[in-house]
This record gives sequence, C-alpha cells and structure tokens, in this order.
Amino acid sequence: MQSVIQHAQRLIVKVGSSLVTNDGKGLDHAAIAKWASQIAQLRAMGKQVVLVSSGAIAEGMQRLGFEKRPAGVHELQACAAVGQMGLAQIYETSFSAHQLRTAQVLLTHADLADRERYLNARSTLFTLLDLGVIPVINENDTVVTDEIKFGDNDTLGALVANLIDADALIILTDQRGLFTADPRKDPAAEFVHEAKAGDPALEAMAGGAGSGIGSGGMLTKILAARRAASSGAHTVIAWGREEQVLVRLAKGEAIGTQLSAQTAHLTARKQWMADHLKTAGKLVLDTGAVQKLTAEGKSLLPIGVVALSGEFGRGDVVTCVDEEGRAIARGISNYASTEVRRIMRKPSGEIASILGYVEEVELIHRDNLVLL
Repeated sequence: MQSVIQHAQRLIVKVGSSLVTNDGKGLDHAAIAKWASQIAQLRAMGKQVVLVSSGAIAEGMQRLGFEKRPAGVHELQACAAVGQMGLAQIYETSFSAHQLRTAQVLLTHADLADRERYLNARSTLFTLLDLGVIPVINENDTVVTDEIKFGDNDTLGALVANLIDADALIILTDQRGLFTADPRKDPAAEFVHEAKAGDPALEAMAGGAGSGIGSGGMLTKILAARRAASSGAHTVIAWGREEQVLVRLAKGEAIGTQLSAQTAHLTARKQWMADHLKTAGKLVLDTGAVQKLTAEGKSLLPIGVVALSGEFGRGDVVTCVDEEGRAIARGISNYASTEVRRIMRKPSGEIASILGYVEEVELIHRDNLVLL
C-alpha cells in the first residue's frame, strides 16, 4: 500500500494541540521546529503546504496561569488572544530558519459560509501559496463563541481543504490512527490501515475526545475526512511524533490510517454547483461566449454577456443561458449584479476604469463553472 500523499501537490497539514504543546504547558518550540523542517522539505519536493495549527488557547493558558482549560467562553477567548501572539511568533521564527515566510490567517466558520468572504479567503490563500509563503491557519477563537465550545481544527482543516481544492488533508494527532475500537479499553481492537472516507462504519469505530488540552477526538477526524472527501481530498490520520512522518508520507510510505476520497477532484465541486445550489440570477450570453464555454473550455468574460436578470452578490451561483434561453452552464460570479450591469459587453481591460477596481478579469472563471 502506497501513501495517497505521494502524488498530492497541495496539502493541508493539521497539527493538534497535544503535538505543539508540552502537555498544555505552553508551546513546544523543539516540536514546532521539527514541523517547520519537514514542511520545508515538502516545499523542496514541489508541494504547496497550508498549516492548520492548534495551540493558541494552550499557550494562552500557560501565559495567563491557568492550570486547566477554562470553562468560561470569555476566559477562553482571552487565552486565545494572548496565545495567538506566541503561536505566530514561534512559527515565524521556525520557518525563517529555512528561509520561508509565514502568514497568519484567522478564520471562523462564518467566513467560509459567506460567499464573498469565502472567495476573498480563497484568493488570499492562493496568492500566499503563489508567493511561496506558508499560511498558518487557526480558528479565530477571539471573536467566536460556539466554535470554541463545539468546534475543532480538524473540521477547520477539512473546510480549508475544500476552500483551496487541496489534494489531501493530513491530520497529525497523538494516536497512530483509527482502530476498530478504543485500544485503551479493548485489547482486541485492530488498526485500520485504509478505508473509504465517508463510510458510516468508521464513525461507529471512533471514540470520544482524547486529551483535556484540545477539543477534538477521533470522531471529529473521521467526520473531517468525510467533509474533505466531498471535494475530492484524501485524508491521512497519523501519529505526529512518528519520525519524519510528513516527508515519509510524501515519499510514498503508508503511515497511519488512509481515508480515500471516492469523488474526483473537480467532479465534486462541479456536482456541488450543478445539483445543490439555487442560482441567484441569470446571465444571457452571446453566441461567441457560448462557443468559448462549451467548445473551448474557456472562462466567461464580461464582454460575452448581453443581458442579466436577478439580483446577486459576488460569490453567488448564477445560470448562464444562450440568447434562446437554453441553460448552458452554472458558475460562481466574481462580481455582483450591480457591477455586471456596468461591465457587461465591455472588454476586461476596461473593468478598472468603469468600476475603479478589478476583482478578477473573468466574470466566471472556468474552474468555478460547470456545463449543463
């Protein structure tokens, strides 16, 4: 069995609290230095890496003198605010040793539910990766409440995998991977080397939260794998203390539990657009634009739109029709309807002079478009 990571080009690496802290007593600088070294090696292999890191609350607890995780939401938020400073500082220092720059990105579930903020986050992450920067993502625990009580960075890792069309999600934890039962309680428990992400049997195998430092457990990892698989990303759950675990996975060694996505990468996103979203508006395309989309696989430019109906915002899904009203495609618009009315029938080069800014040169990028 070979690692599903070997041929993956864009990776999300999620590191749990127990791996970046000294049992909750602040950040483990030596451990974080090892993650930085391994990720630097992945970069040298030509892979793009986004790091989703827990540890801010644990670091804040140590700095503020809490011996155990506070129960109060505002105390947790205070810990997150203080700890985030230390987390960003140590990652910047650790990656600088390998001549790599880092960027702190704080997200909430609401950021990824709102279409415009979703697209903004997506564009920012792609730009950072293109610039060779390592984005370090954490949940914005300082401003959220329910996410602290019920959320976890496993789920955040899966959401980010979907956000940037990652090929794989690596969840590093303090366990070897998934067992058929809790090995601490059942000596007959068997290790699961590989399975299909989303298999309901996996959820029955997973237990509750493990340590008192983090908020996740094996079940959250199984559910995160199912979520990541919806956009075609494979997941590996592995023991983070395994020597050179990231590099060995990238070289093809099968470590931990591999949960394979059954849906091809682009197919999942296009199914999502075609089957599950109500469209907010309609764009009427001229013959040339229809030809570009259907026969040449091109993006939709503003110049090809001759009319529109409906009111929609940037990031909403719209239907593209020909001049006879036949539905041609659906896609995610880079501009709101008020903006489209001003730039339709115009060359992309005139967008800046008309609107005063340019979000994208395409009205709908081909990666965000599905033919009907």
